[in-house]
Amino acid sequence: MKFLRTHPRCNSAIRASCPLNRWPESEVSVAANLDRVRQRIADACARAGREPSQVTLIAVSKSFPFASIAEAAACGQRQFGENRVQEGLTKIEQIEQTAQLGSDIDIHLIGHLQRNKARHAGKFASIQSVDTVRLAEAISRRLDRELPILLEVNVGQEATKHGFMVEEVPTALEQIRALPHLRIDGLMTVAPEVADPEDVRPVFDTLRRQAEQLRLPELSMGMTNDYAVAIEEGSTMVRIGRAIFGHRPEAGG
Repeated sequence: MKFLRTHPRCNSAIRASCPLNRWPESEVSVAANLDRVRQRIADACARAGREPSQVTLIAVSKSFPFASIAEAAACGQRQFGENRVQEGLTKIEQIEQTAQLGSDIDIHLIGHLQRNKARHAGKFASIQSVDTVRLAEAISRRLDRELPILLEVNVGQEATKHGFMVEEVPTALEQIRALPHLRIDGLMTVAPEVADPEDVRPVFDTLRRQAEQLRLPELSMGMTNDYAVAIEEGSTMVRIGRAIFGHRPEAGG
C-alpha cells in the first residue's frame, strides 16, 4: 500500500450526495481546519528543506462520528487513524457502504492492539502500533495478504505507554521480518505531553536516527501539539485529530 500525500480541494458534489442526515452542527469547520493544518505542514517542510509531498497527513477520527470523516473526505482527506479496533471496524464498514466517498480511503489503526483482537488487523490499511513480537506473531498467523506495519517505540520510556524500548528495536525488527505477511515500513512514537513542543525535539531526533540506521523509510511521529517540530525532525506521517475535528465529544454526550 502506498500512502497518499496529495491534498485535493473540497468536493461539493460529495458533500451534497453523501447519504447522511446532515453535516455536524458545529462551529468547527473541518475544511478550514484542514487548510490550516496543511499550511502548517507546508511551512514546517519549508523550514526543513523538505517537500510537503513527503509528509502524509493522517486525520485521527477517534470518537468523532462518521459524518466528520465524510466531511474531511469531501476536502480530499484520504488517510484516517483510529485508536479503537471496534470503532475502526464500524467506520470501515460505513465507508464501504458510502460509494460517493470513493474506494481509496484508508483507515489505519494507531492505538494499542490486544493480541485477542489480532484477527481484525487485516481489515485496516496498516497497523501503526505493533509493540511486541508476540503481537506481530498473532497478527501474522491471521493474515492472508501483506499488511504494512510500523513498530511502536517508547522513546520517552514512559511507564503509561506501550512500545519497544529503543535498544530493543533492532532485535525485534529481525524477528518480525522473519514472519510471513508483515511488511515493516517504519517506526512510530507518541511523544511525552509537554507544554513546549521544543522539549520533545530530542525524542523525534532519536527515532529519526534509529530509522536511518535501520533503513526504514516511514516515521509516524507528531500530533496536534508537536507535529511541526516532528516534521522538522523528519516525520513522514503526522497524526492530527483535534486541530482538524475540534475537541472530542464527551462520553455519553
